[in-house]
Amino acid sequence: MENKLYSSPVFTLTEHSSIHDALILMQTNFIKRIVVVRDKKPVGIVTERDINRFLENDNTKRALDEIMLKEIMKKNLITVIDNQQDHLEQCATRMETFKIGSIIVTDDNGNLAGITTQTDITRFYAKMYPGKYKVKDYMTDKVFTCRHSDSLKFALETINKNNTSRLVSTDNMGNVKGVITTNTFLKHSSYFKKPTKTREYLLPSESASNLAVSDLVKNEVLMIEPDDDLATAAHLMVRNNVSGVPVIVMQRNKLVGIVTKFDIVRAFAEVLPHRKLLDKYRMFH
Repeated sequence: MENKLYSSPVFTLTEHSSIHDALILMQTNFIKRIVVVRDKKPVGIVTERDINRFLENDNTKRALDEIMLKEIMKKNLITVIDNQQDHLEQCATRMETFKIGSIIVTDDNGNLAGITTQTDITRFYAKMYPGKYKVKDYMTDKVFTCRHSDSLKFALETINKNNTSRLVSTDNMGNVKGVITTNTFLKHSSYFKKPTKTREYLLPSESASNLAVSDLVKNEVLMIEPDDDLATAAHLMVRNNVSGVPVIVMQRNKLVGIVTKFDIVRAFAEVLPHRKLLDKYRMFH
C-alpha cells in the first residue's frame, strides 16, 4: 500500500442505495466518500459534506433511508486513467483546479480501478519533497475557531455556517486545545447504534445536547510552526490520520493559521511548474 498511487478496492454503492447506507459505510470504514457505480463503471461520487449540505436544503421530511444517492451524488466525475506516468501530478492538479478531495481512477475500458485521495498525495509529498517549501508558504491564515467549552450543537452550526470541515478549539485564553471536524461528529454519532428516523445524524441523541466540544476533543494537540518544513506537516497528518494541523508561533503560543491536506495538494501541484520555471530562468541567464 505504501507506494501505491491509489486506493483499491474502492468502497462503492449503487444509485439506489440510500444516504443511510452511505453513512454506515463511511462510519464503519473511516472514509469520507463513496463512489457510486453502475456495472463496474463509476457514475457518481458522494461525500459526507454533500450529505450534510443536501439535508440542510431538503425540505421534505424523509428519513435517511428514504433518500437515494442518485438524488445527491455529483455526476460530473473528474477521472484519470490508470498507469499514467505523471499520475500524482495529474491528480494533484485536478484536485486543486476543481477544489475536490479525490480523483477516480479508471482502466482503459472506463471501469473503476481505484481512487486517489488528498491523503495519497499528502503521503507522497512527505516522502518526495522534504525541504521544498515551508508551512507558511501554503498555510491558510483564516482559521475558524470555537471554545473548548462550547456546546457540540454550536460547533456543528459554526462548521456548517462557514462551509468548513474543521474548527480549531481553544480555551478561554485562546490556547489551542484541539481540532474538531465533521468526522469527529460522525465517529461519535449514536445514530449508528440504533438508527432512528432522525435526520440530525451527527447530533442524534437528546443527551448530546448537553455535551461540549471538550467531551469529544481530547487535549492531544498536534501543532506545527510557520517555519517548519511542509513535508513535516504532511507526515504529521498522515501518521495521525488527521486532515489539518493548527499552525502556532510556539514562543507566544499564538494561533496564526491552519495547514490542511488540500494545502499539501496545492504545493504538490506547483512543485513541477516551479521547477520548470526555474530551469527556464537558468537557461536564459
